[in-house]
Amino acid sequence: MHSPRKRFGQHFLVDKNVITRLVDAISPQKTDNLVEIGPGQGALTIPVLKKMGYLNVIELDRDLIPILTERCKPHGTLTVYQTDALDFDFQTLAQDAPLRVIGNLPYNISTPLIFHLLEYAALIKDMHFMLQKEVVDRLAAKIGNSDYGRLSIMVQYYCEVSALFDVPPEAFDPPPKVNSSIVRIIPYKNIPFSANDFSHFAKLVKQAFNQRRKTLRNCLKLMVDEEGWKRAGIDSSLRPEQLSVAQYVRLSNETCHSQ
Repeated sequence: MHSPRKRFGQHFLVDKNVITRLVDAISPQKTDNLVEIGPGQGALTIPVLKKMGYLNVIELDRDLIPILTERCKPHGTLTVYQTDALDFDFQTLAQDAPLRVIGNLPYNISTPLIFHLLEYAALIKDMHFMLQKEVVDRLAAKIGNSDYGRLSIMVQYYCEVSALFDVPPEAFDPPPKVNSSIVRIIPYKNIPFSANDFSHFAKLVKQAFNQRRKTLRNCLKLMVDEEGWKRAGIDSSLRPEQLSVAQYVRLSNETCHSQ
């Protein structure tokens, strides 16, 4: 018996109805190139493995691996990478087909892990994650919403994001102190609004939301002059959450040469 480890942020999914809904949302096919992050004790791994016959998983906790391997043995071929997903080179798994990435992600690494995966967006078909509801709300937030911010914009620059359904704490062992949600993230084949200088765009968005209660003119006074606002055709008296991804890209493209 494996006790959940606090340092790994482990909360094992145990609710069978939630597992069934999650597997249905993922809809794994035998031809898929699927990788699961943080399989834990196999709650999601086993039903997916039964449908596919094989599966790659990334698990940091080496003590879980024998338990996981034993449980999965009757259901198909499991390949385990014992490593931190934050350091993993996902390109190594995407040689033959685009990746589908799934997982019940530890809350303490979910945001940095999503940013890490975005580096491989061109190699990924889709992602389905169980995350803290607050994080999913921010990922999927629309312009003008109080949850709309840097995370929303940076992920929506690369991907289409859909919040699917919520999961209560009692679906886990031990129950977390927060609600969870399932999110679907689909990278665009062609990014709809492309930044000429991505690092400038990322810096601009980060700076804008450093003081989100202020107007854009005040937030970005060191990065955008009056001419920049005019060229971009954007009202600088708006607040950061009132600009769309396309508008941030346009503002970035109109000001990246003036830095």
